Amino acid sequence: MAALQQIPISLRSQIPSPKTQFLHKPSNLSFSATFPSLKLAPARLRPRPSAAGARMSATAAASYAAALADVAKSNNTLDATCADVEKVEKIFSEEGVFEFFANPTVGLEKKREVVDEISASSELQPHTANFLNILIEAKRIDLIKDIVKEFETVYNGLTETELAVVSSVVKLESQHLAQIAKQVQKLTGAKNVRIKTVIDPSLVAGFTIRYGSSGSKLIDMSVKKQLEDIAAQLDLGDIQLAV
Repeated sequence: MAALQQIPISLRSQIPSPKTQFLHKPSNLSFSATFPSLKLAPARLRPRPSAAGARMSATAAASYAAALADVAKSNNTLDATCADVEKVEKIFSEEGVFEFFANPTVGLEKKREVVDEISASSELQPHTANFLNILIEAKRIDLIKDIVKEFETVYNGLTETELAVVSSVVKLESQHLAQIAKQVQKLTGAKNVRIKTVIDPSLVAGFTIRYGSSGSKLIDMSVKKQLEDIAAQLDLGDIQLAV
């Protein structure tokens, strides 16, 4: 039966002994629902990486993602860690949060404090919180978005899961998402299907489903697509407007 997961609302290049770092690095979690320290860091502009730099970053991100998945698998917490990674993705999608951690003028201790606050309020597992601290200390927190993508790929491979990204104007009901998951499972033959939801007002109405390798396959049930199809069928080039 298709497995269904919903996301709420919305590292150096070499990793020495990752299991030891994640499992035994101390983590003092303070129970705070807010992140006041984030207000202390102004946004900074970052230079655009070169093609070679982008390739190196992708390799590093894949290494970190594989190390995290290895720790989760050894702890039998792969699904829970995947849920953690989804939370981290949502948190770091906020530009202010990402800029705060990427800002070199903010001290490590201040960043660790915010990681503790995030870990407590989001109920992250200790090894996930430790993983974030490792990225901070290695000054590779800028890779977090790429690491999330790489972890999803590793997780999907280990669990024989097909990822389907469902975009809609409004949040879809869980029963509708379950039906979409079953349909994607029929189309792909995957053992499991995991749903990620995205709110996209530009669709006007309806929804789209993107799945397959790197989202290469698309099912478009949006009104936007229907309007585009209608516009394409209308040949207005020969119509002369009266002046």
